[in-house]
Amino acid sequence: MSEYNAESIEVLEGLEPVQKRPGMYTDTTCPNHLIAEVVDNSVDEALQKFANKIIINLFADGSVEVDDNGRGMPVDKHPTINKSGVEVILTTLHAGGKFSDKNYQFSGGLHGVGISVVNALSENLQVKIKRDGFLYQMEFNNGDPIDELKKIDKVAVKDTGTIIRFLPNHRYFDSVKYDIKALFHLLKAKAVLCPNLHIIFYDENKDETTEWLYQGDLGDYLKEELTGIETIPEPVFAEQITTENQGLDFALCWDINKQNIITDSYVNLVPTTQGGTHVNGIKTGLIDCIKEFAVLHKLLPKGLKIVADDIWLGLNFVLSVKMAEPQFSGQTKERLTSRQISSFVSSSIKNSFSLWLNKHPQTGTQIAQNIIDNAQNRQKKSQNVVRKKIIAGPKLPGKLADCVATDLNQTELFLVEGDSAGGSTKQARDKDFQAVMPLRGKILNTWEVKSTSVLSSKEVHDIAVAIGMDPDDDDISKLRYGKICILADADSDGLHIATLLCALFVKHFNILVQKGHIFVAMPPLYRIDYGKKVRYALDDDEKNSIMNNIIKKNKNAKISTTRFKGLGEMNPPQLRETTLAPDTRRLVQMSLNNENMTTETLDMLLAKKRADDRKVWLEESGNLAIV
Repeated sequence: MSEYNAESIEVLEGLEPVQKRPGMYTDTTCPNHLIAEVVDNSVDEALQKFANKIIINLFADGSVEVDDNGRGMPVDKHPTINKSGVEVILTTLHAGGKFSDKNYQFSGGLHGVGISVVNALSENLQVKIKRDGFLYQMEFNNGDPIDELKKIDKVAVKDTGTIIRFLPNHRYFDSVKYDIKALFHLLKAKAVLCPNLHIIFYDENKDETTEWLYQGDLGDYLKEELTGIETIPEPVFAEQITTENQGLDFALCWDINKQNIITDSYVNLVPTTQGGTHVNGIKTGLIDCIKEFAVLHKLLPKGLKIVADDIWLGLNFVLSVKMAEPQFSGQTKERLTSRQISSFVSSSIKNSFSLWLNKHPQTGTQIAQNIIDNAQNRQKKSQNVVRKKIIAGPKLPGKLADCVATDLNQTELFLVEGDSAGGSTKQARDKDFQAVMPLRGKILNTWEVKSTSVLSSKEVHDIAVAIGMDPDDDDISKLRYGKICILADADSDGLHIATLLCALFVKHFNILVQKGHIFVAMPPLYRIDYGKKVRYALDDDEKNSIMNNIIKKNKNAKISTTRFKGLGEMNPPQLRETTLAPDTRRLVQMSLNNENMTTETLDMLLAKKRADDRKVWLEESGNLAIV
């Protein structure tokens, strides 16, 4: 084994991190996301009213060209890096003009890595810029510039824009074939969400041209997509709400046949295929206003409770949110995690839809009755899948604070590290559907313990009794909660406890992992205060990113940060907002995409015989630890 010293530390520069770990920056299934990144930049110009036309050409050799009539990339020298703006943008991660609101009030390209990722993962990229009466050109191979930016021609002063042509490098993708159907859906959505934006797609392989240009609202689009389907209301309900620093545009209706056909959500015109906090806001807003309407008109049967799933069944919607500084769960931006937008969406939808329901009481009654029917059907079905009562065998653990609901589609059990955190969690929870069971310190390392012996540990025994299943039991009909959530501190000790609990479920309750019942809550490590605003950060990287964005917007901003020592240090409202409330929490589902790799990793971390392997891993990756 080679000696481990400072010389062993590898520093990745420029675009090397992308080329080394492309999956961290893009979807490596196919190159569609590369097109999306380039198109997003052009759409951002359209959002600011600087562009109204985007042309996408797919050539026979697999290269793609995106041509817009926006302002054109900056061609002057960067004051500190001494390179042209074009070269900085295309070769430097986290470089861009969208970190503040000086150039873009709203933008999808926020992280400053999108277009540089396209360059890093392309065999060849050529950029042309029309700006200030000249045509500029620069070319790159595998992310490296071939030469400097140069003028190649004159153009009319009013003729501006950026043309980027790139050829994806097949080494980084499972397939270099584009998903044209998905691409068309994306381009059509961009045109719908940005009225008067003309998008043209030409496929050289088929010699076909497809164009999109919409001038109506989202209601027209949703109605068109649901042609031939009976919906309520008819026509669909659509609304547009704009404030100084955020905007909401949405359309919705329910399919009489209970089908969810269109459930599209966007943030700054970027599709969020996995939803997020803005979509959670729809659920909350609709539940509040429909329950209010049903109670007012005496439609709600006694003892019946409407939940999110009742609203969701048959709901079709298009939701477009515009906001500054959106936070996503990854560079591919598939899920929005910005907490502050949820309350804006829910209150806006509640207010506007409540007003509409009361102006249209006959249709409002029809909508409410449809949702009440959903709730009654769910209640009937849930009688077969209710949380099991303990009628024989060991009693429920004394520390378990149970919930009221019995429907497995709703109930959640939080396994919480320590009595102090358990007490805060009990105060922060919604006792209707959230149960809490505190655990005493680090549980037993069960990775190498036989299932027949694992229940000798009191903590493991209590967990098994609470969830209603024994180790290695494949009969999930005994399960008492639909979601079992691991909740530990965000520091290294908490992560160790979370690892031990993950290992317990992977090793001894594997069926629950396979069926998607195990989750890990992601509490924040930091609270960031500036002015009257509060933000929360999951780790150091997110904290630094948030602080950098604040400083770039206001150099004189007074920022104070608080590092939470543990969950018990957070007051119940903070814990509810950041970790427990379904609208604003971060909850990650445990899955086994590669069970062999998961087993190997946990074995390396927890097996006694793997001490030497663990040492090597710690030496190589110890710098990633949270301290």
